[in-house]
Amino acid sequence: MRIQTLAIGMLAFAATAGAAENDGRYYTWKDADGQLHYGDSIPPEFSELKKQVVNDAGVVLDELEGKKSEEELAAERRAEEQRIREETQLRADKALLATYLSVEEIERHRDNRVELFQAQSRVTELYLRNLRRQLEKLEREASRFQPYSDDADAEMVDPSLVSDINETKAIIQRHEGNLDQFKQDEQQIIARFEGDITRFKALKGID
Repeated sequence: MRIQTLAIGMLAFAATAGAAENDGRYYTWKDADGQLHYGDSIPPEFSELKKQVVNDAGVVLDELEGKKSEEELAAERRAEEQRIREETQLRADKALLATYLSVEEIERHRDNRVELFQAQSRVTELYLRNLRRQLEKLEREASRFQPYSDDADAEMVDPSLVSDINETKAIIQRHEGNLDQFKQDEQQIIARFEGDITRFKALKGID
């Protein structure tokens, strides 16, 4: 029924157009009021509307997308983001199942990684203790000189001593930052492995 109606419309269009020569392809589209239009070309004011390509018999040959609304574009973006999330999760699941055979194996790997961060933290803490003792020694020495001493007759401090103090403080600050980072990394690795364990159990059906 739809094809017959369209065919009649196309014949009427061809007659009124004086049977202009074309390749037998026409366009149909609806305007903002829902009125159906036919033509062998598309006027500029309708270029952004959705259109169908039909032949002389009214048979649809192709469909041309019109300009999409902001809502349609937003929906497409959300759908694409969801597709990417699902594909990413699927790849992660395959890698997880290919890497581990049991929860115990994941836990052993986690513990080994955590031990590395803890070992780095222990070494850094030991180094910091030595640095702080060195700084205390330098500051005690500097306290005998101006401007650190309360003695108005004290000599001015040697610039090299001041340089040593400042350099030691900078090294301490840097390694304190490293220590904080090691501890943050340790917590992040624990959280990541806990997530892997939870996902592994879900994939394997383990309670």
